[in-house]
Formats: sequence, structure tokens, C-alpha cells
Amino acid sequence: MKAAVLRAFNQPLEWQEVTTPSPEPDEALVKVMACGIDGTDLKLLDGFGYTPELPFVMGHEVAGVVTEAGYRVTGFEEGDRVIVYNFTTCGACFACLSNREQICVNMGGVLGAKDRSGGYAEYVAVPARQLVRLPDQVSWPDGAVCCDAGMTAFHAMERARLRLGETVLIVGVGGVGSMAVQLAKAAGARVLAVELSQSKREWARQIGADALLDPGDVALPDAVRDLTRGIGVDCVIDIVGQTGTMAAGIDSLRHGGRMVIVGYTPDHYPVEGKYLAQNELEILGTRAGRKQDLIQVAGLMASGKIRSIVTQTFPMENANEALAVLRSGENLGRIVLLTPAGRRSLDTAA
Repeated sequence: MKAAVLRAFNQPLEWQEVTTPSPEPDEALVKVMACGIDGTDLKLLDGFGYTPELPFVMGHEVAGVVTEAGYRVTGFEEGDRVIVYNFTTCGACFACLSNREQICVNMGGVLGAKDRSGGYAEYVAVPARQLVRLPDQVSWPDGAVCCDAGMTAFHAMERARLRLGETVLIVGVGGVGSMAVQLAKAAGARVLAVELSQSKREWARQIGADALLDPGDVALPDAVRDLTRGIGVDCVIDIVGQTGTMAAGIDSLRHGGRMVIVGYTPDHYPVEGKYLAQNELEILGTRAGRKQDLIQVAGLMASGKIRSIVTQTFPMENANEALAVLRSGENLGRIVLLTPAGRRSLDTAA
């Protein structure tokens, strides 16, 4: 099979022939149709965050077709349309047993990020218990982005405990932010979207944001209070995770407000304990999502309650070009790579 291989950090991927994986007894072999790309992939390229042993195949937003199942696999068979939950969890630790498997203390690997070759390839082998059926109504590209952008935004909404009538400030309207805007609106919240890019602000309006803020043009805390009669927002969802965004987010909260941190960078932000305590603020981390979150967001996509965020597709062999567009910061929504099989399938469907 062909794959886009990471052979050295800070170097282009190489599209080359590699060995097709053979599934273990409890694994399935999936023919990849589509694989989304995001900021985690850029961090991997730069050697930040996850640092897998090289050579390595990235890609954690995978949609495809089961072509082979190990003899222990039940519930899936050849020809099934699937998407892949990207964490290999133990199923036995306190986190797994309390429905928080995304923070499993015995994590066995992360698809396309750590110890598990990912979907920048024509085939990938994964434990069958990580498979989720992809509804027929959902395209390969849309199914792929459910695996991270959709699942992550869905779980962040749960962590945020967002309620009908609340106001939420969403910082960053890339892939995850595009899903978060739609899910917050579906929850009945008023959405204030923060973006430096004018085109992304307009995109945020198109997908449901009620107000748009340019952090290069206004002081966010002041602008937020102007929009909330001096009170501040009930919740901030920070998908950027820089010192400046975290500081502005904390200062934009009402008394008793909640700050949910989705994105991360090498930045740190010191918080004054007195300010947190006296205003009863909450700072919450959120990591990706659970398999059930993935199932639910795929169902929402199938029902039409959230719209596609895929705005560009590239042939998988042109992964470097796609990653350069992503790094530029100018792309809207999500970019998805298509394998030759994925392109043929979409052409046939059209």
C-alpha cells in the first residue's frame, strides 16, 4: 500500500510504498477512504506534543470500509462503513470504568499520534472495539471529521455544561470551533465568536454565530461586557490555548463563569488565586472525547442537525500541500485527505 510517511520532524512527508498491516485476532483492517487533518498533525510534524518513534504514519480522523476482520471480532464484517475512535484504552482503569476513557491511565496508543500508525495511508489496522458504524447519510469526508473535530467539540460542550439561554464565547473558529458554534446554537446558547481572520468571522456567521469579535481590533473583555450588559459570558471555550486568549477568556467571564480549555500550546497562564476564589470561577480541561461522543456526533451529522465543515479536500499523496494550507491559518472549517479509493467512491456517488 501507499502512505504519507513522517521520516524526520520538520521535514515533508514522503508518499511511498509500505507494508500493508495485517490485523491481529481482535483487530479489523480498514480501507481508508478519507482522513482529516488538524493542528495535532502540525504539532507532530514539529516534534511538539506527541513525539512518536519514526518513521511514522499520522492521521487520526479516519473513515473507511472494513476489508478484513480478525477471528475474535464480532459485530463488524467486510464491507461495513466505519469511522475510528482514535484512543486505544484499557477498559479496566478508574477512568475507563467511569465513562472517561479518553483519560485512560493505561492508554495503549493514539491512532496516528502515538504507537498506532494512522490514516495517512490506504489501509489501517485498528482494534475492532474502536470502530463506530458510519451512517449511510454521512459522506466519507464528513465522517472523518466527526472523529476529532466533531467528537472534541461535543465533549467540550458537555464539560461546559452549557444551558439554554446562556452566552458562550468561542475563541477560534477552525475545525473544532466550527463544530462548537453549531453545537452551542443547538443547545440554545447565544454564541460570540472570536477570530482574527475576517473570512473565518464571516464563516462563523454563516454557521450560526450571533456576534463576531476581532481580537486585533477590540479588547475582548471590554467588547464582551458591551455585548452582555456589563455582566460577562457564562462560559468561554478556548480552542486556541495561548497566554493571551486564556487571559482574555478569564477576564470575560461573569461571576461564577466557566472556562473550558480545548486547545493547547507551549504557553502558560498564571491565574490569581484570589480572583478565582472570590468570583467562583471554574477552569476546566477537556481532552478529545469518548467513543459515545463520537457515536452521537455522527448521528447529529446524519440527521442534518449540524452541517458539513469540510471546505477543501486534497489527494492523500498531496498531504504536504494540504498541511501547508492548514499551517497558513487561512482555511475555513476542515481539510480532508482522500485516498485514491475515496476519490473514486465520491466520483461514483456524484
